[in-house]
Amino acid sequence: MTDTIEKTPLAEALSERYLAYALSTIMARSLPDVRDGLKPVHRRLLWAMSQLRLDPAAGFKKCARVVGDVIGKFHPHGDAAVYEALVRLAQDFAQRYPLVEGQGNFGNIDGDNAAAMRYTESRLTEVAAALLADIGSDTVDFRPTYDGEDSEPVVLPGAFPNLLANGAQGIAVGMATSIPPHNAAELIEAALHLIARPEAPVDALRRFVPGPDFPTGGVLVEPPDSISEAYRTGRGGFRLRARWSREEIKGGGFRIVVTEIPWQVQKSKLIEQIAEALEAKKLPLLGDVRDESAETVRLVLEPRSRNVDAALLMESLFRATALETRIALNMNVLDASRTPRVMNLAEVLRAWLDHRHEVFSRRTAHRLVEIARRLEVLDGYLAVYLNLDKVIRIIRAEDEPKPVLMKAFALTELQAEAILNMRLRSLRRLEEMEIRREHKALSAEQRKLKALMKDASARWAAIADELRAMRQKFGGGALGARRTTIEAAPSVELPAIEEALVEREPVSVVISAKGWIRALKGHLADATALRFKEGDALAQLVRAETTDRILLFASSGKFFTLRAADLPGGRGDGQPVRLLVDMANEDAIVAAFVYREAETFLLASDAGRGFVVAAADALAETRKGKQVLNLDGGERALICVAAEGDHVAVVGSNRKLLVFPLDQIPVMARGKGVQLQKYRDGRLSDARVFRLAEGLSWALGEKTRTEPDMRPWLGARAQAGRMPPNGFPRSNRFGG
Repeated sequence: MTDTIEKTPLAEALSERYLAYALSTIMARSLPDVRDGLKPVHRRLLWAMSQLRLDPAAGFKKCARVVGDVIGKFHPHGDAAVYEALVRLAQDFAQRYPLVEGQGNFGNIDGDNAAAMRYTESRLTEVAAALLADIGSDTVDFRPTYDGEDSEPVVLPGAFPNLLANGAQGIAVGMATSIPPHNAAELIEAALHLIARPEAPVDALRRFVPGPDFPTGGVLVEPPDSISEAYRTGRGGFRLRARWSREEIKGGGFRIVVTEIPWQVQKSKLIEQIAEALEAKKLPLLGDVRDESAETVRLVLEPRSRNVDAALLMESLFRATALETRIALNMNVLDASRTPRVMNLAEVLRAWLDHRHEVFSRRTAHRLVEIARRLEVLDGYLAVYLNLDKVIRIIRAEDEPKPVLMKAFALTELQAEAILNMRLRSLRRLEEMEIRREHKALSAEQRKLKALMKDASARWAAIADELRAMRQKFGGGALGARRTTIEAAPSVELPAIEEALVEREPVSVVISAKGWIRALKGHLADATALRFKEGDALAQLVRAETTDRILLFASSGKFFTLRAADLPGGRGDGQPVRLLVDMANEDAIVAAFVYREAETFLLASDAGRGFVVAAADALAETRKGKQVLNLDGGERALICVAAEGDHVAVVGSNRKLLVFPLDQIPVMARGKGVQLQKYRDGRLSDARVFRLAEGLSWALGEKTRTEPDMRPWLGARAQAGRMPPNGFPRSNRFGG
């Protein structure tokens, strides 16, 4: 024999070999088959366990025996890899519907490894039995094993929607797959809808399959449009969060308890990650974390302060740790022709249904062959029962009785062989009655099955009945109930973390006439006990909390924002406002309020022009403040009052009072506004918003006077008004 050496370019040789390796990885290792949702190693594990008679009702066998059979007969790879695949099929925190029932230590959600295969035992579950059902009825093709000594199924019959129900992950050469688990009952409902309406789009199937359903539960916070797009294209992702609840404790405090963590997140590593982030001061709202898990998950998170907002704390944890993960969706699978491609939800379900139709048709055809064979045998029995003595004589007298029987009774070879193999005790009259009864039943079944094979709609109806039975079997109880809830992600602003760290305590913000500000603890009932610098006096007193923001309106028409927690304490005279905000020395504080987003204010200049502004539009983000009321030269901002009421009362320096509806003043974010009152000779002195039905009140010394009937002064905006009621202050100010 002479060796032949062929010259081949290195690039060509490498490309051929790399392509062969890539195809082997894609088709024989990494990508699942769309029909049964299994990779070759998983399929061979189930087939080997089926061969070992490890049915759900049978006893357990050592996993070492199973792994030995798999690597010896079907899968010539390392035993560690095969055992790892077997263990994963048995883990209820990894598989939504486990295919293997384990006995012994099969690992846990903390990430601990399973015991050695010589210590653990296993058998198939009911779900695996459904995947293998009818495999002996010529429902699928078989191929020779790697050594040619045995055969293995190319694909399992797959009565259970395993690909989507249990999901799949794999990395091949140049492609990968990532399919999260789903709820089997929902998938079957979608499949039934697809049988009734074969052209149903993905959006229609979304009514039945709202999203993945993970074995470890959790909360899916992906927007519905994003979920629909992922199912429509076969590519996308899902945000999955841990499930938590607030637990009140004595003393007014609370703690957060996490009872479900995201799928494929190891609990021990999660706790380490939280602890490391806490030590690195990346979680300023968290005080401590501890694991109180037993049979179920229980992670306890202690807030740094009882005033911390629980939702804000969890939002910071979701963003910094694996308490929130993103599960990828890439439905790249092998189709019925063993071609890898990305399918959408409808295509995956359609491929599974087509496979079930093929399995059903092949099973029916196989059953018809069996019935025809049995009827042929029964016809032979009936033919000889009337001549039993002659049959016995031929068998006793002839050296080769088969051809003689065939000739004497016009039997086929199969019938003659069956008669010769018949037991003597079957030669009785009662047996003939049973044969006729069996013949009648089989003939009826044969007619039914032949009609079924001729009617596609009848076949699909039968498949639908099988699916309903499957839904009934696996869609109820703890196994079938949906574990993952789908919710909208709460909108929590993380910049508020600084506020969450501040103790919520009552304070009284005191502003003097000369612009000094301070915050006294508690809510003061009155200001009589306050002390100021010589020549200074109280201008504003605002009751707030340390977590509040204070809005200051200056005579320049600007709003400034201060945090109550940042204000100087009550010892001493406080601090000038201009040092806290970028305010000109000549500016005076017109009004101060606690910021409430829903509130509105009436602003006005001394020229008598103004408008209504929302508190949100008045919020200043910088020390320079926010110009809201625009002023002409010589004008100053004079009025900033809460717009709580239905009418406005304005009084000018000419001592004219006018009342008109509040809705005559526009709501603006910025500007000069509109004329509130007409002046021939004068300027605006004061304005107040009130409820007409309650009358107009003003301060008169230490007393308050109310004028209930304001009809004489009622008019329209920009009118001049008339002289106020008797007893109105000479200062032309409402006071109070």
